[in-house]
Amino acid sequence: MAKIKVTQIKSGIGSTKRQKRTLEALGIRKLNNTVEVESTPQIQGMIAKVRHLLKVEEK
Repeated sequence: MAKIKVTQIKSGIGSTKRQKRTLEALGIRKLNNTVEVESTPQIQGMIAKVRHLLKVEEK
């Protein structure tokens, strides 16, 4: 599987609880935090839900 680098670039303060939990599930803890995750359909779906808060780079 391909890897994806996901970085939080906007704060989740004004977001819904569901979006905050999605960020947690991705492993993102705070602003400018970067995680490397597998590119699975489940991860792609989570990224799509909070895309406005993230920067996504394919490796």
